[in-house]
Amino acid sequence: MARPQTDIEAGRQELLDIAEELVRKRGGVDLSMTELAAAAGMSPANLYRFFENKEALLEAAAGRWFAPKIAIMEEVIAAELPSREKMYQFFARRFVLMRDQFREDPDMFKSYLELGDQHFEVVKGYVDLGDHYLSEIVVQAMDEGYLPDLSIDDAVSLINQMVQVYCNPEALLYLDHKLSEEKLGLIVDTIFIGLGRDFEEQPGSREPHIKIVT
Repeated sequence: MARPQTDIEAGRQELLDIAEELVRKRGGVDLSMTELAAAAGMSPANLYRFFENKEALLEAAAGRWFAPKIAIMEEVIAAELPSREKMYQFFARRFVLMRDQFREDPDMFKSYLELGDQHFEVVKGYVDLGDHYLSEIVVQAMDEGYLPDLSIDDAVSLINQMVQVYCNPEALLYLDHKLSEEKLGLIVDTIFIGLGRDFEEQPGSREPHIKIVT
């Protein structure tokens, strides 16, 4: 007899809790279904009733990790805010969440990063979703007169490069106390003040202002 869907979901959440505890204790490298089954006190065959394969387990773990971040993005996108404030909230709220997670349990945070590095194909869909939501903010900013003469894709790419340390969780491992919401706000202000192609061209303006000395 098939388990009710509510029982299946409850079992999945319990197994994810056990998987998180395993990752906390021994790191995120090479977590196996056999190891999880043993920790849960069940046979591998029974474990596969909840997760059909390791990829399904990893996708569920990634879904749990990214769920609050996705909720933030959706709330910001739905908010009636000017594009500048919306972009700041889009990055700042997720940064604060990641920073709090890192400071609360640095070892667990690092272990999740190990899992993500091993299985980036699982993570990539969430990265792409972030770019999709950012493109919506870019379109609003363009409608408000910002980011002149840039394509949406170019604007998204440039913005991601400018705020990269506030989006990349690995940056917290070595830059934690050098990052702040105030600095991020200045970066977002700079994006809205200066990012575009409609500057007044001066002689030599295509040349870099900083020379590399060898």
